[in-house]
Amino acid sequence: MDYKEVYQSWLENPYFDEETKAELKAIAADDNEIKERFYADLEFGTAGLRGVIGAGTNRMNIYVVRKTTQGLANYIASVDAKSQGVAIAYDSRRMSPEFAQEAALCLAANGIKAYIFETLRPTPELSYAVRKLGCIAGINITASHNPPEYNGYKVYWEDGAQITPPHDSGIMGEVKKVTDYNNVKTMDVEAAKAAGLYQVIGADIDDPYIAELKSQVLHMDSIKAMAKELKIVYSPLHGTGNIPARRVLEELGFENVYVVKEQELPDGEFPTVSYPNPEAAEAFELGLKLAKEVDADLVLATDPDADRLGVYVKDAKTGEYHTLTGNMSGCLLADYEIGQKKALQGLPEDGALIKTIVTTNMADAIAKYYGVALIEVLTGFKFIGQQILGFEQKKKGTYLFGFEESYGCLIGTHARDKDAIVATMALCEAAAFYKTQGKTLWDAMIDMYERYGYYKDDIQSVTLKGIEGLAKIQEILETLRQNPPTEIGGYTVCKARDYKTDTIVDLKTQEVTATGLPQSNVLYYDLSDDAWLCVRPSGTEPKVKFYYGIKGTSLEDADNKSAELGKAVLAMVDGMLK
Repeated sequence: MDYKEVYQSWLENPYFDEETKAELKAIAADDNEIKERFYADLEFGTAGLRGVIGAGTNRMNIYVVRKTTQGLANYIASVDAKSQGVAIAYDSRRMSPEFAQEAALCLAANGIKAYIFETLRPTPELSYAVRKLGCIAGINITASHNPPEYNGYKVYWEDGAQITPPHDSGIMGEVKKVTDYNNVKTMDVEAAKAAGLYQVIGADIDDPYIAELKSQVLHMDSIKAMAKELKIVYSPLHGTGNIPARRVLEELGFENVYVVKEQELPDGEFPTVSYPNPEAAEAFELGLKLAKEVDADLVLATDPDADRLGVYVKDAKTGEYHTLTGNMSGCLLADYEIGQKKALQGLPEDGALIKTIVTTNMADAIAKYYGVALIEVLTGFKFIGQQILGFEQKKKGTYLFGFEESYGCLIGTHARDKDAIVATMALCEAAAFYKTQGKTLWDAMIDMYERYGYYKDDIQSVTLKGIEGLAKIQEILETLRQNPPTEIGGYTVCKARDYKTDTIVDLKTQEVTATGLPQSNVLYYDLSDDAWLCVRPSGTEPKVKFYYGIKGTSLEDADNKSAELGKAVLAMVDGMLK
């Protein structure tokens, strides 16, 4: 059927409720809107679902959620794991509780027990719950930092990480097989409870999760010494972080935690920001205002599902608050965690620092300095989780720290996804530790630059919406693939990596080697002078992203070099779009 026929079938099928049909009737005269909603099914990719909320096959709604869950249930049945159950969490977004409930009742109707959180919870706690409860899978209803009109559906496997091969393709295949909405199972909530297939969870997971976080503290002595002096401003950005972040800080003894009141309570409209992204300066406007009023040492903000953490730190010499990118805060925590573990207990011979391919080269320098392995994985924290699982299965390798440039890291192995709650705790601990030495976190950052080099990393995102935009994104990738550049922004391209073809080409010798990583539509260029560029389409938004990094001799030199490379990258893209 073409999109108009599918649209008409939704209007005529008694399976769809009257509210849905009324929404669809309202767009009857808008052929473009009908096409956007019905030209395809909302794609279940390796990160699950993410899309605009609304009626239609290419939108997030209860019917798409049910159909997706039916596919997941069919896959669980195919691997004979129905008895293990599935944990379900959700965030503060529009329709999140409703989507979580629909998923739980579809699972129950398929004979799979659903463990559903009583209220909103952060992503890392869902990851923890999957393993704590011995579930085969987890579902998290969230669209992370997307604008308010979006929601999403992430699937986790029994190791607590988002799905990776072969389960991702297996689940995707089963979801695609579900073509008739009428065949999707569901049941009444009371019947599900009576059958023992629906269980509400809460404090029984919260308490051990918080205990796991606290067990990661390295310097309780520093916290006790500075708990009364350190001033922390925190914002949950209307999301899930408010209760767990404040709880763990309070239980550790931090006394001066100031919460941004305007952003404290859950609100799926995110009224104080255009979109709730801790990478964006606007997300910190209210927090920085409060920080100046109370003379805070650091300002923290977690995104709505609390897997990513944004940071500002005070420069005691100037009184200025400096923003830390995800690469900067990740390196600051990596250096603190690995360095203090070495000082307190020594490092294991098989210790490893894990980063993604678009993460700063400063991580490589940190690993080299401490004599630990540096493991590079594809973009997506699930690949870091996959490495932790591999360590456990092989009984070889010790996870020390893992992070990615997109403001996400994990301390400990209680979860297998980014955890902004434990990162909040650890940054406050590090701030207390450095304060005992008369230093701020900014001083510690400068110390790192002096030790490892002035690395600076940035990203340029080009948004290309709609059907034509998706085609244009693929065209950009193929143009670069077929005609790899030999020079970018004055830097010589030394090696060209193509993760789709699993090749690394040395442009000087023409030697070809394998990347050793799973196939992915990503291009990477190793440039002269320790610079680099990586090109990849976003897995969750209509964007193609250009990540790049340089190494300077000072903050000013690094800023200048980064700005120039960024301009060159955009000029290259403009040339391809004309």
